[in-house]
Amino acid sequence: MEWLQVIVGPDNGTPSVAQFCARAVILFLYGILCIRIAGRRTFSNLSPLDIIVAIVVGSNISRAMTGKAPFVATIVATLLLVVLHRLVARATVHANWLGRLVKGKPVTLVRDGQIDRVAMRRQDISDEDLLEGLRLKRAEHPSDVRLATFERGGKISVVPK
Repeated sequence: MEWLQVIVGPDNGTPSVAQFCARAVILFLYGILCIRIAGRRTFSNLSPLDIIVAIVVGSNISRAMTGKAPFVATIVATLLLVVLHRLVARATVHANWLGRLVKGKPVTLVRDGQIDRVAMRRQDISDEDLLEGLRLKRAEHPSDVRLATFERGGKISVVPK
């Protein structure tokens, strides 16, 4: 591990310019590795869990880059987090109860043109948010909709009449 210390410098925030550059290259490649391990889904349809993992990974990489956290320990812990995220994501495919726990469940907002205002309040969706979601799916008014659902990924899906 001494060779790595020579390349990336000390963990006390005082690496040389060359060592900071080495950290940048290593962490760039490491970030790509983390994205590949986490999977494409992590950064496309972001669930709350995906967002948290993305923020923590970015924060950890930043701290490792600036020397504010031990380099090796930080990247190992970050990799563990990414692998755990991947395992939980895979497990949710096979265990519906876990999927509901981690991702939530879809909520019906409009059924046969009738708006469910209680569901909208519970999900913090305003009338304007709903109408925007409908317009994005080419529905002008709730009366044009057979079913509108607030999906687990945070988007509104629409089935027209």
